[in-house]
Amino acid sequence: MTDLHTIGLDIHARKGPEIHPPMRSTAEPCTLVIVGITGDLAHRKLIPALYNLERSHLLPDGVRVVGMGRHDVPLESLMYGLKESTAEHSRTQPIDADVWHKFAQRFDYIANPGEGSGAFKTLAKLMEEHKEETEGNRMFYFATPPSAFGTLLKRINAAGLIHHPREEHWTRVILEKPIGHDHDSAVELNELTADFLDEKQTYRIDHYLGKETVQNILIFRYANAIFEPLWNRNHIDHVQIEACETIGTEGRGVFYDQTGVVRDIVQNHLLQVLAMVTMEPPSSFHSESIRDEKVKVFQSLRQIYPQDVGKDIMHGQYRGYRDNEGVADDSRTPTAVAMRFWIDNWRWQGVPFYLRAGKRLEQKVTQVSIHFKSIPLCLFGDDEACAQIEPNVLTLRIQPDEGISLAFNSKVPGDAINVGSVEMDMSYEHAFQKPIHDAYERLVLDCMRGDATLFARRDGVEQTWKFIDPLIKTWESAKDPVPQYEQGSTGPKEFHDLIEKDGRRWHHTTTDSST
Repeated sequence: MTDLHTIGLDIHARKGPEIHPPMRSTAEPCTLVIVGITGDLAHRKLIPALYNLERSHLLPDGVRVVGMGRHDVPLESLMYGLKESTAEHSRTQPIDADVWHKFAQRFDYIANPGEGSGAFKTLAKLMEEHKEETEGNRMFYFATPPSAFGTLLKRINAAGLIHHPREEHWTRVILEKPIGHDHDSAVELNELTADFLDEKQTYRIDHYLGKETVQNILIFRYANAIFEPLWNRNHIDHVQIEACETIGTEGRGVFYDQTGVVRDIVQNHLLQVLAMVTMEPPSSFHSESIRDEKVKVFQSLRQIYPQDVGKDIMHGQYRGYRDNEGVADDSRTPTAVAMRFWIDNWRWQGVPFYLRAGKRLEQKVTQVSIHFKSIPLCLFGDDEACAQIEPNVLTLRIQPDEGISLAFNSKVPGDAINVGSVEMDMSYEHAFQKPIHDAYERLVLDCMRGDATLFARRDGVEQTWKFIDPLIKTWESAKDPVPQYEQGSTGPKEFHDLIEKDGRRWHHTTTDSST
C-alpha cells in the first residue's frame, strides 16, 4: 500500500449567487411548543439551537416559545437552567447577554403533570393572546419518548389546537426518533399520528440529515458535471458507510439494551444517508420529489434472509458493556455491526455496500467513501509497481470536521516514474470561513418554513423497518454468544473478515482488530 499524502491546498469558496429551491421560503411566525423542555434533549440541543438562530437573526420576531414539563417550575428558574445548559452546549461562545435577554422574552412555561390538568386549555388561551404576533401558526416539538405521542396528540386535538391543513394558519408537529421498535410498531405509531395529523403536518426528525455534508450530497452530485456521470455500477467498485464512536452507552443503559446499534443508528440515520448518496435525480428540488426518490432506494434494498445473517452481517459487543447500569448481565444486545448489502436497481446492480457502526471503537468518524474501480491497464512498470496504484476514493466526511476529500494518484517527484497516492481535502469551515451550523438549527428552521426535505416520510420509515426487521429478529431469536471486542479497537475480527474476503478493506483504518 502506498503512503497517502494530503495536498496543502488553500481552498476558499467563491461568493456566488444564492440558489433558492422552489420550496425555500422564510421562516414564519408561530408559537413553538416544546413538550419536554426540562429534559436532556431540550437542554443539550433544542434551546442552544434556538439561541443560535436568535444570535444569527434567523428567528422571526413573531416566534413565541412555550415550554411544557411535568413539574411546576417558575419561569425565571427554568430560564436560568436553560441559560446554563446553553452556555455549556452552544456552538457559539460565550453567551451574549443582550441576545439572551431578547431570546428569553419569547418564553412562557406551562406545567403539564398529566391528563386532567387543563394544561392544554391554558396553552390554547395563551396562543389566542399572542395570535396577532404569531399569525395563529402552531408548531409542536415532542421531545418525549414515542410512547407519549398518542396521548399528546389526543390532548392537543381535544384543545382545538390542530388546524385543518387547508386552513389559513398551520399546525406542524416534530416527532423525535425512534419511530417504532420494528415494522409493525412503526405502522401502528404512524396510523395513530395519521388519526390527528395530515402527513404534510408531520415532521419526523433525523438530525443526521441536518448536517452540512449530508445536505450537500445532492448539491455535490447535481451541481458538478464531473461526478454524476461516474455515479453508477460502471465506474464504482463499492461504497462504504462508517459511523464509529469512541464513547460507550454510559447513562443510556436501559434505553440502549432495549435498542441496540441497528435500531439506534442504522435503521434511521445511516439508511437516510445511503438514500441521499444513491437516489436517482429528482424531477425537481421540491421536498416531495426528493423524498419520492429516497423511498425508491429503500424499496430496492435486497431483502435480508435469516441465512444472510452471519454471512453478510456481523455483530459484536464491547467488553464491559454489561457492567453499565441498566444492562442485563447476560445481555446479547449488539453495540457494533458490520454489513454487506445490495441495491437491486439499474444504477447500482452488483455494487456491494459495506456498513460499519458501533460504540467504543478506535476512532470517532462518520463518513461515506465511494471507491471507484481500478484502472483497466497499468502502463507504469512491472506488476509490483502497478500494484502500488490505488483506486480513486471520494470521501464525504460527516463528522468530525465536515468536508469532502478525493484520493487520486500522482507522480512522485524524482527521476524515476513512481506513483503515489495523494488527497485533496476540503473542510467546510475552512473553505467558507464561517462556522458550521448545528443540525437542529437547520431542521427547526426548515419546519418553520414548511420545508420537509430533510425529514423522514411515513412510507420511507416503514420501508427501512421492513429491510431491517429480519436481521433484528434473527439476532434476537439466536442463542449463540455475541462476539466480544476490546474497547478502543476496530471491532471483532469478523468485521474485517467480512470485507477482506472480497479483497477490500475498511477505508479509514488498516489496524488489526482486537477481540
